[in-house]
Amino acid sequence: MSSVSEGRIRRSSVSLLTPPPQCVTLLTDDGVPVEAVYEPCTRRSGPCGAAPADTTAIVVAHGFTGAVDRPAVRRAARVFARHAAVVTFSFRGHGRSGGRSTVGDREVLDLAAAVAWARELGHRRVVTVGFSMGGSVVLRHGALYDAPAHAGARPGTDSTDPGAYADAGAHADAVVSVSAPARWYYRGTAPMRRLHWVVTRPSGRFVGRYGFRTRIATEDWDPVPLPPVAAVPRIAPAPLLLVHGDRDPYFPLDHPRMLAEAAGPDGAELWVERGMGHAENAADDALLDRIAAWATDGTTA
Repeated sequence: MSSVSEGRIRRSSVSLLTPPPQCVTLLTDDGVPVEAVYEPCTRRSGPCGAAPADTTAIVVAHGFTGAVDRPAVRRAARVFARHAAVVTFSFRGHGRSGGRSTVGDREVLDLAAAVAWARELGHRRVVTVGFSMGGSVVLRHGALYDAPAHAGARPGTDSTDPGAYADAGAHADAVVSVSAPARWYYRGTAPMRRLHWVVTRPSGRFVGRYGFRTRIATEDWDPVPLPPVAAVPRIAPAPLLLVHGDRDPYFPLDHPRMLAEAAGPDGAELWVERGMGHAENAADDALLDRIAAWATDGTTA
């Protein structure tokens, strides 16, 4: 099948012949092709409006080794679609997207492309929901991309080219971060020590590529991107929800508490979920439904 170029978005001709969901390839500001899927809201009443302009769009940022076609991501999209339109995408180095994973650094550009696409589709209100690595990405994205009323980008706060952060509709109106770390290089749990082996060792990257379908960049961060705990205070005035399980095997509860404290007394809402493990695989339908209800609640706008 052929494809045509339309600015930042390269659309497959298949999407013109078949009903939703729409499958496209987005081009990030640093030139990486990112696969993305758009699904309209499935509910015909309540938070779903008759037109995109009247419907919130939720953009889902998956965890490390996830992808748009992974069962946990598809399940989250299905639940979220009861409340809002949904954009899912694969971060660079994952699924059918190009490039290599930088484990949360350049991925902020992938999320920005997905948010901008949701706005191009007509959605005036866009909420980002990220899990684990995606949770750290939505926090940095929320800090780095301002709504037009707040003067655009904040240069000098991140490793990525500040010029890439000209708003262009890429900001989030609210942010939800699930199972995110508060700080980089954490090795305090066995799962995180294994993850560092996958990311930093040639044999680990081989396992990542062929075992988890994740292509990982070999270069170290230089400079180190803005840590999540430093990003959180810069997200306001956009509302922020932090969600974390009390049985998370990767990041103990000091991570969400540190993030909530950094946000200030009115800067974030924190949900500590009893019995929950880590990220999208551990988020049951009831929790996903509550997150979507928070995201589409007019009081969070």
